[in-house]
Amino acid sequence: MRGESDPVAFRREVPKRERSRGALHDFLFGMFGFETSQQALEIRASMETMFMLVTFGDMVGVPVLPPYYALRLLPYVVPQLRTWQRRVLRERELSDAHEYHLHGL
Repeated sequence: MRGESDPVAFRREVPKRERSRGALHDFLFGMFGFETSQQALEIRASMETMFMLVTFGDMVGVPVLPPYYALRLLPYVVPQLRTWQRRVLRERELSDAHEYHLHGL
């Protein structure tokens, strides 16, 4: 007899039907939804970069007037500043500007 504090006692066996249903769900998401979710993440990242550039552009040499609200947002943005500066100031090639997704395939 297992004790009540034993975590193995509360484990249940996942039925084969639920496992196959989960696998089917993952497969269909991979076929139809994965590219859309990746593109949504890319769009979000580019919008976030533009917001940071407009708000804190003077940190990377873009001449913008320092708005009052940028100083109010600064405590919330401090953890992301280093990665944002690296992403904006990194050298790019011509091929970096194009998206190479498999649209229509």
